[in-house]
Amino acid sequence: MLILLGIVANMFDFIVNPASGRMKMHILLSNDDGYLAEGLVALAEALRVHADITVVAPDRNRSAASNSLTLEMPLRAHTMDNGFIKVDGTPTDCVHLAITGLLDHEPDMIFAGINHGANLGDDVLYSGTVAAATEGRFLGLPAIAISLAGANPSHFETAAHVAVTLLKQVIDHPLPKDTILNVNVPDVAINALKGYQATRLGQRHKSEAVIKSEDPRGRSIYWVGPPGAEQDAGLGTDFYAINEGYVSVTPLQIDLTSYDRIEALAAWLPTKETL
Repeated sequence: MLILLGIVANMFDFIVNPASGRMKMHILLSNDDGYLAEGLVALAEALRVHADITVVAPDRNRSAASNSLTLEMPLRAHTMDNGFIKVDGTPTDCVHLAITGLLDHEPDMIFAGINHGANLGDDVLYSGTVAAATEGRFLGLPAIAISLAGANPSHFETAAHVAVTLLKQVIDHPLPKDTILNVNVPDVAINALKGYQATRLGQRHKSEAVIKSEDPRGRSIYWVGPPGAEQDAGLGTDFYAINEGYVSVTPLQIDLTSYDRIEALAAWLPTKETL
């Protein structure tokens, strides 16, 4: 048993809590709503009971920043009174900075969120929350992005409870280390949750039209319009799970290759004779 515990400790670099004798993980937290966001604070409070946490998050709302890195200017990191580290960059910047030199010790895994609003279907292409989790895919344990559905969500304690539950699952029943989980939680009280569903990404209709306006000098300006309505939202999708009151858990992957189209594409490409 002692040998086994030693192997596990070496694999994941767990920190032993002298008070309890239990091994505690080191978890990196980030988000795209900014370091002051209610969801991030709720997630940190819930996870610090079970793990040592470090928070590295944007200094302001960076929603829909996707997987962008800041390359044309330096990044600045400041530690706030509550211990959170704010960075004047994107969510991806925050995680990239944290795991490539900002922190003295590399974390074991990352949680991103709790996002103020759902990240369903096509949303994952734009989401800074999902991007933050994705950037942590090189760590030793699954990366988890967690979002609270709704236009003005309020039950952050429910999403925090889900985060803790999934953390315990990861510890007791490990998943492949390159796993990225996109988790969406209904905006309801904990006792109103119907359960968990493993889902696939659904799909939205085309986004609504941009909103045209004018600045004070009469020049045209444009606001990005609302996302499209649900299109592919049937049984098995993340949309369906949320609409039915379930926590949606979708496994994501980085490889965007459409393997079933490679052979047809090879036949379609010009031959050497046509060059």
